[in-house]
Amino acid sequence: MSTEAEEVHLRSYPKIIFFYPTFLASLVLWLIQLIIGATPNPILGYFWIGIFFINVFVIAFDFSSTKFFILILIIVIVAVLLVFLLPNLDIFGGTGGGDPFNLGLTANFYLTMTIIFGFVLAIVIINAQFNYWKVERNEIYHKSGIFSSAERYPVQSLRIKKSIPDVFEFLFLRAGRLVLMPGRQEEVITLPTVLNINNKTDRIDHLLSHISVEPDEIDQ
Repeated sequence: MSTEAEEVHLRSYPKIIFFYPTFLASLVLWLIQLIIGATPNPILGYFWIGIFFINVFVIAFDFSSTKFFILILIIVIVAVLLVFLLPNLDIFGGTGGGDPFNLGLTANFYLTMTIIFGFVLAIVIINAQFNYWKVERNEIYHKSGIFSSAERYPVQSLRIKKSIPDVFEFLFLRAGRLVLMPGRQEEVITLPTVLNINNKTDRIDHLLSHISVEPDEIDQ
């Protein structure tokens, strides 16, 4: 049996990981702006602001399934209203004698955002490689830092609670919260943001199928 089948690595990431769409958008828009020339294209600026707004929105709030559908309904209603109202409103200047509203952003701006988000995301990913939980057939192993001592917990009567508190986070990276309760100890291991959580819990359940494991899946 392969090593991958004999153990499951669990890593919890900070919320900044969900800014990866802004990083990718900044990178792509930087390349596009370089190709089309020095004059900032406002359409690209609107697109970048939209992606950035969505990222901030996802991190700022937790949306359960019910809240998610209510939000979608509100967005649809607002979009319909805008379609009918915008042609009759002079939002982008003209009557006031001022310049039209312009969100044209330079290639240097996109490059700066790419470097900032890329640097932070790289640090987060590297840090996660040295701070993880490893579930094996006979124990749970916790490694924190390069030189820190490891913690070990038994897996007998291990209970698992999986929850998906935020629909957007699940849609972005299949992320959710995982709680491990090893043995009869009062120790509770909470991992707030585990990526690809359904796959992780399925692998743990398969790995420990020969012992007593109680999977408790909440709000899937």
